[in-house]
Amino acid sequence: MHDFDTDGHRARKRFGQNFLSDPNIIRKIIDGIRPQPGELMVEIGPGLGAMTDPLIERLGHLHVVEIDRDLIARLHERYTPAQLTVHEGDALKFDFGSLCAGEEGGVGPRLRIVGNLPYNISTPILFHLAGFADQVKDMTFMLQKEVVMRMVAEPGTEEYGRLSVMLQYRFRMGRLFDVPPGAFRPAPKVMSSIVRMAPLPAEQLGARDEALLGRIVAAAFGQRRKTLRNTLREFIDDAGLQALGIDPGLRGEKLSVEQYVAIANACAGREG
Repeated sequence: MHDFDTDGHRARKRFGQNFLSDPNIIRKIIDGIRPQPGELMVEIGPGLGAMTDPLIERLGHLHVVEIDRDLIARLHERYTPAQLTVHEGDALKFDFGSLCAGEEGGVGPRLRIVGNLPYNISTPILFHLAGFADQVKDMTFMLQKEVVMRMVAEPGTEEYGRLSVMLQYRFRMGRLFDVPPGAFRPAPKVMSSIVRMAPLPAEQLGARDEALLGRIVAAAFGQRRKTLRNTLREFIDDAGLQALGIDPGLRGEKLSVEQYVAIANACAGREG
């Protein structure tokens, strides 16, 4: 059988479902999130409610985004509308900014996003969520450890890549702790990790054209074995790189986030 029955619900492979079941790990995650009464928070993929219960207990009210209709029916049975607002659908297409509409008072971004993200869509959902960074206070996620290591990787390491650069450009990243496979039902074949992402202030970002930065970073890591001289040829020449103090013979993984921003700004200057 390709699905796994847990608490009367079959974990569906197509939704990447693995349900957190270890009470000590759940407590540790909630303590790491530190939800405060009245905060605006959304949980992605609440599943069987392992984190939903303690979140509602501390917050009073929680938003959730869930795609599985069976789980949605269970959530409606278990919680009142005063406790829980369910947004049915795909988190990859959900407008997280809509949760902030009509919010009264408070200074700065208020939305907090949490969740045990499905491993099969982890990278696209992180890029989707990055688009709402200016409305977000922080995000705390459980992901496959391998993905988290890429998110927090430093230049010059094997894990450092497009995901590292684009997320570190926009967020202050921190890996909190690891979660073993045995904490889930069914147990995944991989170790998980908890990561926190706090958006950086707009004045710290620095890229004149973020879309151009994204294209340059994608090109630099598109063929990892090739040097910048080859991968960035359509954007900047050797002389342009050298003017920025960057060796054209380097590979993409050697450059810092700041150096990518410098290249993008030099290119944006020429285009402008």
